[in-house]
Amino acid sequence: MIRKLTNVYRAENAYNAYNKLLSSHGTLKLSTKKFSNLSNSNNRQNFFNSLRPIHQYIRLNFSSRFASTNADEFITSRKRRRRLIFFSTFVIIGTALLVNLDYHISEAQAKEHEEKIIRLCTRKGGPKGLMIAEHLTDEKDYENTTKRPRLVILGSGWGAISLIKGLDKKKYHVTIVSPQNYFLFTPLLPSATVGTLEPRSLLEPVRSIIKGVDAHYVEAKATDVVFDEKLVEVTPGDDPNASFYIPYDKLVIAVGSESITHGIEGIEYCHTLKSINDARLIRKKIMDNFEKATLPTTSPEERKRLLSFVVCGGGPTGVEFAAELYDFLTEDLVKYFPNVLRNEVQVSIIQSSDHILNTYDEKISNFAEKKFNREHINVITNARVQKVESDHLVYKMKNEQDTKNLDYGLCLWSTGIAMNPLTKTISNKLPEQQNKRALVTDSRLRLKGIKDSSVYAIGDCSTIENPNLVQGLMKFFSDADLDKNGQLSYDEFALLATKIARKYPLTGIHLKRAHELFDRYDVDKSGTLELNELRSMFEEIDKKFTSLPATAQVANQQGKYLGKKLNQIVIAAETSILPSSRDYSEDSDSNCPDTDDKLAPFEYAHLGSMAYIGNAAVADFGMGWTWMGGLSAVYLWRSVYFSEQVSLRTRVLLASDWTKRSLFGRDISKF
Repeated sequence: MIRKLTNVYRAENAYNAYNKLLSSHGTLKLSTKKFSNLSNSNNRQNFFNSLRPIHQYIRLNFSSRFASTNADEFITSRKRRRRLIFFSTFVIIGTALLVNLDYHISEAQAKEHEEKIIRLCTRKGGPKGLMIAEHLTDEKDYENTTKRPRLVILGSGWGAISLIKGLDKKKYHVTIVSPQNYFLFTPLLPSATVGTLEPRSLLEPVRSIIKGVDAHYVEAKATDVVFDEKLVEVTPGDDPNASFYIPYDKLVIAVGSESITHGIEGIEYCHTLKSINDARLIRKKIMDNFEKATLPTTSPEERKRLLSFVVCGGGPTGVEFAAELYDFLTEDLVKYFPNVLRNEVQVSIIQSSDHILNTYDEKISNFAEKKFNREHINVITNARVQKVESDHLVYKMKNEQDTKNLDYGLCLWSTGIAMNPLTKTISNKLPEQQNKRALVTDSRLRLKGIKDSSVYAIGDCSTIENPNLVQGLMKFFSDADLDKNGQLSYDEFALLATKIARKYPLTGIHLKRAHELFDRYDVDKSGTLELNELRSMFEEIDKKFTSLPATAQVANQQGKYLGKKLNQIVIAAETSILPSSRDYSEDSDSNCPDTDDKLAPFEYAHLGSMAYIGNAAVADFGMGWTWMGGLSAVYLWRSVYFSEQVSLRTRVLLASDWTKRSLFGRDISKF
């Protein structure tokens, strides 16, 4: 029935199409007689029969291409659409339910986490009854916190960063406490005072460094340590009411040092160079002085004072600052202040000893002094500052009674190191701490005065104890005299030298050539050393023994050594296996040596000292090996510091700054 109705409908459509063709001006010339009597049913049927072939052709060739007339296919398509709608609705509703459930679970976990944090952080204790931060807010795995030893590191300098980079993140729960949230590449700090390098090129955020060991950072200042309860008191900012305790199992003190003042009156008028803020202030002060000097109201005497720059201290920092300043004046500022610079500027260095760079080889000191003299940098040696005023300082030459005045527009104080407030507090607590400039440690970097191996000190804030061989002379002699004849043969002395060098590695450089020492102090040429001859040798060695310099190289090696050793201590505790290279337990001063006593002591390897002296550089590699030169030495100096960077970011910035300086000069804008 449906098919018949469809055929009738199509025939009528064909008839209507024919009428339209007749009414138009078409080109078809058909007879109208066939369509004149279609009102009759028979005639209409005959007409439809005549159109059947056309209808079949259209149905087969065109209708099937555009619309399906199959009812089964139509029903199947409708079922598919229903199934798709049902499935999509099910997925949407299920996803919404899962998201809602996950949200509620996350909220419950966060609430539980917060409650546990509050519960852990509300416990108070210690001598001051402060809150004890047993858990930090950025910790997620707080349940496993107590399973690993707590390692607290005070400071973010060379020693601390080297230690962090050498730690195994699975061995310790690490917390870094420092008021500075960045690591500063201090050897290049003088370059930042005049725009050779930008401050950002010398800084690396602490949080980006500590990601590798899953450490936690607390921006606060450590103010005290309670050794009996193993608590560190920290103060965020300058608010003492916000202080709290951080517990530790192992504590590393690497807080650096301050500039020593020697009790000089008026030291507050001087600038120091310890932080990036110091470099910014110095750069701003230099530019302010030049701008004031060009004002028409400035007198000639005041202009000369403003453009006089004085450096107190002839060490590497002072010398490099003077060299960078001189380059800045003669290469960059001369383009903007030519008349002022030519006649008025003066750079001076005041040094208390006979030479500048007195810790370097004498040839290097002479080379630097001659270069500065050629460039008219005023080097004053054998002079001590007596007093500092707001516009001049008073100094006195050695072996002279009269004092002299030296005007300045900017004075940099760089004369050595002293304890900061924290190290002073720690030193006053421990009777074994007698050094007034740094905390004393043993050869394994453990703080003297602490019975267990729980506290270490590295970097500028510490110094390794002097072994004082003469004091232990009798014990050394009796232990080395194996045949008990009151004399030491060469073999016995060589064994003694090896043992001393193993216990006190810093004395190893004085005992390397045992045969030469033996021959030199065998005064009676008996082929043996008596007690008095050994005493003479030890007295001479004690005189030569000096503390390690407060340099980045020393702090870097100490941090690497301590990081490796702390890893070994945990491994030994877990496996009861110690390194099999050498056993140091017999060298321990303790009656009950622990794992630390059975590990190697710290041994410093001097890799050389370098200094920039103005478009030239010098290097002292020790044992008489030196390098002094111009462009080649400068590139060596730069390449060494480039390789010591802690990240790719600072390497790229350093290369960019040095290239910019070579092509366009330094930036004279203020910070």
